[in-house]
Amino acid sequence: MWFWNRKGASGFSASSTAEDVTEGIDGSGLTAIVTGASSGIGAETARVLALRGVHVVMGVRNLEAGREVKEAIAKGNPDAKVDAMDLDLSSMASVKKFAEDFKSLNLPLNLLINNAGIMATPFMLSKDSIELQFATNHVGHFLLTNLLMETIRKTASASRKEGRIVNVSSRRHQFSYLEGIRFAKLSDPSGYNSLSAYGQSKLANILHANEIARQLKEDRVEVTANSVHPGLIATNLFRHYSFVTGLVGLAGKFVIKNVQQGAATTCYVALHPEVKGMSGQYFADSNIAKASLQANDAELAKKLWDFSLDLVRRGTNPS
Repeated sequence: MWFWNRKGASGFSASSTAEDVTEGIDGSGLTAIVTGASSGIGAETARVLALRGVHVVMGVRNLEAGREVKEAIAKGNPDAKVDAMDLDLSSMASVKKFAEDFKSLNLPLNLLINNAGIMATPFMLSKDSIELQFATNHVGHFLLTNLLMETIRKTASASRKEGRIVNVSSRRHQFSYLEGIRFAKLSDPSGYNSLSAYGQSKLANILHANEIARQLKEDRVEVTANSVHPGLIATNLFRHYSFVTGLVGLAGKFVIKNVQQGAATTCYVALHPEVKGMSGQYFADSNIAKASLQANDAELAKKLWDFSLDLVRRGTNPS
């Protein structure tokens, strides 16, 4: 369809791939962490960043799957620098261990791609007694980012290269619960709706990026934080919704992006020189897009920050 190829201000469109948006960009000397890189757009993000010369550390829950992705990347690109490390974002203990293990490598950290996520699960609690989607999609990434922030800041200062944090959100952030974030009922099964809970976690991703951006600007640190909507992609994220398989068959390329297109916006925001200095923005189809009013609520972002900080300090759901 014509709108699928309609280019935005960046010169890219919904049909652009991750390779398209990073063509000619040299990422040599950069180090990136990509969470959830054992499949889907996370694996494609890792592949394309490595293709552009970035040293990629994949944070994966399934190490065997991560090693398979690493081998596949190396097969297509023998010069690729890729490592796989164990990371379960639904567990604070796992996040802390990953951060400690990464720091022990004494590597710089230029890019943090908070990509991993789960979608529309039945009501479940994480090991830390937090609703699973919120725990995995937001709290794990919030803690990881906080634990690695000093490394990102030091790398930016030492290398004189802008550090970038990218939170993979979703357009579904517009369809959270009415109150946006159910602070008082976060892990309460009553009133739980799997898709609204997913929207809540994706709203949190944007609010998180915006609050980081505000703090970094205040501190005058050369690190940016942005959020992205990858588009509707048929990956195992939809394993709880079999109707998507039928949708792919009916609508095909006119509705569903492939993983190459799905990883484009993440790679664009992570690497493209046009994005330099941009922070606290929401991107879709490799262009600046409009997020919901709740996503742009600075007070809600600050409230979520304080709430999340309390969660990780306690190590469990306070309610």
